[in-house]
Amino acid sequence: MDKQNSNTVWHHATVTRSRREILNGHKSAILWFTGLSGAGKSTLAHAVEERLYQLKCRTFVLDGDNVRQGLCGDLGFSDQDRQENIRRIAEVAKLMLEAGTIALTAFISPFRAERQYARNLVPHGDFIEIYCNCDLSVCEQRDVKGLYKKARQGDIKLFTGISSPYEVPENPEMIVGTGTYELEACVDQVMSMLEQRGVIASTKGEM
Repeated sequence: MDKQNSNTVWHHATVTRSRREILNGHKSAILWFTGLSGAGKSTLAHAVEERLYQLKCRTFVLDGDNVRQGLCGDLGFSDQDRQENIRRIAEVAKLMLEAGTIALTAFISPFRAERQYARNLVPHGDFIEIYCNCDLSVCEQRDVKGLYKKARQGDIKLFTGISSPYEVPENPEMIVGTGTYELEACVDQVMSMLEQRGVIASTKGEM
């Protein structure tokens, strides 16, 4: 423990996570969407959030591009900066979990060790890793930002999938075929999983 942290004490609030969950009418959780750039992480996360919003759930999406314009605006894309980026996001997601919210994160998060770090921050079962499985060729075809083209030309260094590795999750809670299936089918798959895990109540007959 460093000197700065040794001078701080964790304050225990009277309004707890469990009380917030009761107020919200659902459990809190971290949905960690991971996959290559262009795999559909943000699209799926926001579509799931929209579905949850319709059910009156408390949610928030932490999106990779948005976070890098604020909280992580000082970071680059070296391995060290990528690790720090994920560390910060994991800590924010943990706070949202305690706030009784369903936090959805949409980041490439290419390294298993960093995803494991995020998982280890919270109680067992609260971190739900969702691998957006999409072939590199499909991601490159989508390439709405033109990033793959720039990476292939050498204009972007350390680009995941081209000049920097992506470590595929070994045991994710869910694999969603975002490169194969339509968006609504992928959303249905995630929602069904949330029901099965008891994060939200059954929506049969409501949707």
